Amino acid sequence: MGKAEVTTAVVCAATACAVAALVVRHRMRSSGRWARVAAVIKELEDQCATPIAKLRHVADAMAVEMHAGLASDGGSKLKMLISYVDNLPTGDETGLYYALDLGGTNFRVLRVQLGGKEGRVVKQEFEEVSIPPHLMVGGSDELFDFIASALAKFVASEGEEFRLPVGRRRELGFTFSFPVRQTSVSSGTLVKWTKGFSIDATVGEDVVAELTRAMERQGLDMRVSALINDTIGTLAGGRYHNNDVVAAVILGTGTNAAYVEHANAIPKWNGLLPKSGEMVINMEWGNFGSSHLPLTDYDRALDSASLNPGEQIYEKLISGMYLGEILRRVLLRLAKETALFGDTVPPKLEVPFILRTPVMSAMHHDKSPDLKVVGSKLNEILGIPNTCLRTRKVIIQICDIIAKRGARLGAAGIVGILKKIGRDGIGKNGNEISRTVIAMDGGTYEHYTTFSETLQCTLKEILGEESSASIVVKMANDGSGIGAALLAASHSQYREAN
Repeated sequence: MGKAEVTTAVVCAATACAVAALVVRHRMRSSGRWARVAAVIKELEDQCATPIAKLRHVADAMAVEMHAGLASDGGSKLKMLISYVDNLPTGDETGLYYALDLGGTNFRVLRVQLGGKEGRVVKQEFEEVSIPPHLMVGGSDELFDFIASALAKFVASEGEEFRLPVGRRRELGFTFSFPVRQTSVSSGTLVKWTKGFSIDATVGEDVVAELTRAMERQGLDMRVSALINDTIGTLAGGRYHNNDVVAAVILGTGTNAAYVEHANAIPKWNGLLPKSGEMVINMEWGNFGSSHLPLTDYDRALDSASLNPGEQIYEKLISGMYLGEILRRVLLRLAKETALFGDTVPPKLEVPFILRTPVMSAMHHDKSPDLKVVGSKLNEILGIPNTCLRTRKVIIQICDIIAKRGARLGAAGIVGILKKIGRDGIGKNGNEISRTVIAMDGGTYEHYTTFSETLQCTLKEILGEESSASIVVKMANDGSGIGAALLAASHSQYREAN
């Protein structure tokens, strides 16, 4: 072998060694990176753990807080607001009723013709109206005049199939999804505006009186029979179709629950007991808190950066507003500490709330072999292209941990309500308790299949097969619309005549 050939062989060998070293180093770095990813996920899994014993503690704590909130105002993290709704629909209601649903930048007006037990909802119509931005920050009269004007036009367009008996006033259920201090079933003062509204003149005023004066200015003769929120509307809609409904839960962007309480079990109630002996309680359960709730560092950071730190902790764990944001915070840590998405942190991953829960749900439910949906969502929403299958599987794993924790905690909250009203097990003397239905509404429950299936399974786990057999969770859509009209009917001034 000549000198040149020897040199060439040595160079080739050295090059091969260098390449091999690089490959080994890359593999070691890669394996180290995946080990760090696994460690972060394991920590998340441990901190989000919801064993049955913990869930039973959460349910017990919910029931205790319910008792405390019913005893006195300010006695609990749960407000346990008296709704003054003491007559839920029975299905016997007949006649024409209206609803106004004001909860954001749009409002809806509805009319519903009820036909009693046989006819039920004979016919319904609605219109949706956008509120001009300047009215959201203008004067109180201007806003309510705009709403009353739309309501008057809606009534004027009524077809002959909607029949109001001669000599009767039109009656309306008013869903007002802003903080209100309720003073009767048909009155309540505005505590504060939210959702972009800022009209100082309305704060502290009775919103029903404001609407009534505006309708009078429009020449519209209509009585507000009930002032409600969407959760109570969901309860009313559920009870109308099923007499076994005892509570309603909203699991959407936000979360809340309402239920039927024995009026004599409300120590803070000072008025005469209603004839029905029942009172609907608006729990405002999103503010529930307990040392048994499994909080992570991501949850604490999210809470401290929120507009209401220390409040709505339960909501921040289980509602659609926050599930996607928790996922984003986990991914951001992985990007920074493990280079999951490459050597640089994707800029969009730094943007709070960019990852919405419907996107999280779409990725979580991806059943394609290469997890194509996960890859396209990462690229589309976060600007992260060309992710490998292993990375996409990590995303699914994190979605699973976060969503199932939320669903299991939601189930524990429902069990807390059932415990409070004595519907959480076998009745006295071993007799089976009657069928118990929870009316459910909200996009997170309706569209996030893994979430809803996990909640259902967890109810069975906590209660046991025998006790859970009588518990049913049933979707009851449009409580803020149809539910409000039904409550106008059940609180009608003509109810006895009907």
